[in-house]
Amino acid sequence: MEPRLDALADPVIGKVFKHLVAAGRPVAESTLPYVTQELVKLRASQINGCGFCVDMHTKDLAAAGQDATRISLVAAWREATVFTDAERAALELAEQGTRLADTAGGVGDEAWENAARHYDEDQLAALVATIALINAFNRGNVMLRRPGGDYRPGQFAS
Repeated sequence: MEPRLDALADPVIGKVFKHLVAAGRPVAESTLPYVTQELVKLRASQINGCGFCVDMHTKDLAAAGQDATRISLVAAWREATVFTDAERAALELAEQGTRLADTAGGVGDEAWENAARHYDEDQLAALVATIALINAFNRGNVMLRRPGGDYRPGQFAS
């Protein structure tokens, strides 16, 4: 599959993606655990069918020391025993925040309250920002048909 545009070279989408990366810096600097951030990004990317981002976040989790079992079970996290209660709450929030059109009212109170039991207000804000940003990246990449497979961990580190 060939991408429709070169997302990094195109002056418009390239600049937008750079701004999205910059918008994610406060999340990277937050106390929300890095692995939780990556699990959430991977799950949203799986739901959205973004091969580029699934490739990226799978490899970034592996580079962060996560074992193959945890990574491969993200898609079936409800039936897996390898995630903490806090990670499960974040994954539920990510799913509901990604599938907004599937239910009236978007994210349910139960999912939000469960996440709030595990994360403080700043971490919740970081979760919301992470979910919003990865969905923006996913949608752009899917429309552009950016393929997965060639990502190297840390490739976009500044």
